[in-house]
Amino acid sequence: MSGHSKWATIKRAKGKTDAARGKVFTKIGREIAVAVKLGGGDPASNAKLRDVISKAKAANMPNDNIQRSIKKASGELGNINYESITYEGYGINGVAVIVETLTDNKNRTASDVRHIFDKCGGSMGTNGCVSYMFDTKGVIVIERKQGMDDDEMMMTAIDCGADDFNVEDESYEITTSTAAFSQVREALEKQGYSFISAEIAKIPSNTVDLNDVEIEKFTRMLDMFDDNDDVQDVYHNANLPEVEDEE
Repeated sequence: MSGHSKWATIKRAKGKTDAARGKVFTKIGREIAVAVKLGGGDPASNAKLRDVISKAKAANMPNDNIQRSIKKASGELGNINYESITYEGYGINGVAVIVETLTDNKNRTASDVRHIFDKCGGSMGTNGCVSYMFDTKGVIVIERKQGMDDDEMMMTAIDCGADDFNVEDESYEITTSTAAFSQVREALEKQGYSFISAEIAKIPSNTVDLNDVEIEKFTRMLDMFDDNDDVQDVYHNANLPEVEDEE
């Protein structure tokens, strides 16, 4: 089951600065609000909320923050409606880009997303213009620690219901169907594994190489999307060099 990882190729390392953490926690807080509104504030009876809490823990979001977000969503924020809207378009050199947002003002968000595409040499397209180039999968990444057995880890993932398994230099990447994601994640959690990340993601079927100038421009686009509070996730098929996390 081991092979080339498209996810590792296109997944950007997130900075570990306080400012970067704050942005990530704000975005996850919105996901918690949506999950609570859909299924209530009790994780035991709300599978979507359990998935978001797992994602929050993988992002090192403190438990106090998680519980505060659940309480807010159950209380005073219960009447704020976040709408999920996905935008598709092209970055420099025709790179396919999918932007997933949660917004309480879709006119503002659409304007902001279009502005970022235009400012960075791209263009916003119509729904479906690039999504066919991606597969939606569950992706669980576990740290590959010294002494762990690769074959044993692979068999564990398969037994839990995984579709695919990749061994990277410093991690194991487990891919699932969207339907099996929660089941596999919870089974691995029960066996004591902690995750670098655990989320539903869009995996490109192929990647696009960029030169140094194009990489700089495209990275600027990604940074602008990261800085926008309404943008939850950005997926693309650019083959970017790995970057080190900021300390």
